[in-house]
Amino acid sequence: MSYDPTDEGARMSFQGHMSYGDYLGLDAILTAQHPKSSAHDEMLFIVQHQTSELWMKLALHEMSAARDNIAAGDLQPAFKMLTRVARIMEQLNSAWDVLRTMTPSEYTQFRDTLGESSGFQSYQYRMIEFVAGNRNMAMIRPHEHRAELAHPLLAEVKRPSLYDEVLARLRAAGFDLPARERLDQPHQPDAMARAAWAEIYRDPRRYWELYELAEKLVDFEDYFRRWRFNHVTTVERIIGFKRGSGGTTGVNYLRRMLDVVLFPDLWELRTEL
Repeated sequence: MSYDPTDEGARMSFQGHMSYGDYLGLDAILTAQHPKSSAHDEMLFIVQHQTSELWMKLALHEMSAARDNIAAGDLQPAFKMLTRVARIMEQLNSAWDVLRTMTPSEYTQFRDTLGESSGFQSYQYRMIEFVAGNRNMAMIRPHEHRAELAHPLLAEVKRPSLYDEVLARLRAAGFDLPARERLDQPHQPDAMARAAWAEIYRDPRRYWELYELAEKLVDFEDYFRRWRFNHVTTVERIIGFKRGSGGTTGVNYLRRMLDVVLFPDLWELRTEL
């Protein structure tokens, strides 16, 4: 027996009413795929990267709000937001599983159509790093031809990072930590910050909110590292050690990125506990 949703009062006519597709802007999203070749797998390549950019947009939304809440000393909402960021990174990891179904011979059918476009040119990926605290000024250069991208990155490096605001919470709790002099530089391991975190980890009941905040950051970076590692593995599986389309050394460049640590104090303190 066929089912008729009108029997339960479902609206079937949307003339003059907002529909699902209207609300989500699906006309724009689903017509944004423009393969430049006749290769079957180019659609996979485009959709995988477009959906990753959408997840990164949400990650930035959550990270920015988490930073604002941490700066205001309102940590509980920030915990939920940072948990969501970690889950977003998990989704980004799963996307590599789909892309890895493409073989080297399938990729070579359309790789030349990419020109010099490359994932390392992703503005949102760079902003995620900048918000977290990994601020490499050289990586603004790929965006200098578009002021609407370069200017937000330049503005971001003038304000405290997510981790800077976390350290400010430690100072507010009574820990003696100097403020960072150069906001436009990546976070470097700091002995005083590491000692503060070690005290927190040795007495989590006393410092429960700060302890939980630290673990939320570690969760985020844990999944972020996995995303980078899966990126390396996927690229090596598909193109081996060829140069990247954007001119990088490909796999070798991506492997160097694995050594970048967002929150070094939180990782190094573990050796001391």
